[in-house]
Amino acid sequence: MAGETILIIDDDEDIRSILQLYLSKEGYSVTVSGFGNTAIKLVDLHRPNLIILDVLLPDMDGYEVCRLLRQNTSAPILFLSSKEDDFDKILAHRIGGDDYITKPFSPALLVAKVQAHLRRNKNISHQVYKLDEWTEDSVLVFPGLTIDKNSCVVKVNKKAIPLSAKEYQLLCLLAENPNRVFTVEQMFERVWGEESLGDYRTVMVHISNLRKKIEPHPTEPIYVLTLRGMGYKFNGFFDD
Repeated sequence: MAGETILIIDDDEDIRSILQLYLSKEGYSVTVSGFGNTAIKLVDLHRPNLIILDVLLPDMDGYEVCRLLRQNTSAPILFLSSKEDDFDKILAHRIGGDDYITKPFSPALLVAKVQAHLRRNKNISHQVYKLDEWTEDSVLVFPGLTIDKNSCVVKVNKKAIPLSAKEYQLLCLLAENPNRVFTVEQMFERVWGEESLGDYRTVMVHISNLRKKIEPHPTEPIYVLTLRGMGYKFNGFFDD
């Protein structure tokens, strides 16, 4: 949406220029950088709504940039890379990336992905209830876990846990429907929606990351359960 800020981190001046041109035409405010260290400072300064990040940068690895950015921002991060291996794509999602686009790419398609990610994040904020509309359903409470939909804050044992936008959406989808089994395909369509390209493995990567943040023992989850050959469900029954 017009007025939102996009940060492009890529050492290729031609790519920076063409993306800045396409995104500016859509009304976005665009900031660019060719270096990872500079980009990290720009994130603190401009608080961009979305980040486009090249994997290969002259001063530091794009994956490391992503790790550092995720300490201070939950904005969607779209990776650009000439690497097409599944390992690189999975790694990108595992460290906090929201999408992975291989070079060469269509600038028009990338703009469409940017719009889809921003629209998805905006929908999350629209799900937050106004104070005068507060109800008990606005807060989901489970043993050791609280999801406050008024503030989009998740707490484990009363400690706030930072989640990425996709992790939060997945958790809410499951927790709002306890004991209902969702297939990977259903979860992908609900959370990634129209931007989806059928790479369902990203669901499993995000579930793994979510478990590491909310489960007491991620390898033996008590909240997000796997039903082999079927999908995932949120455990709505706990022993006293």
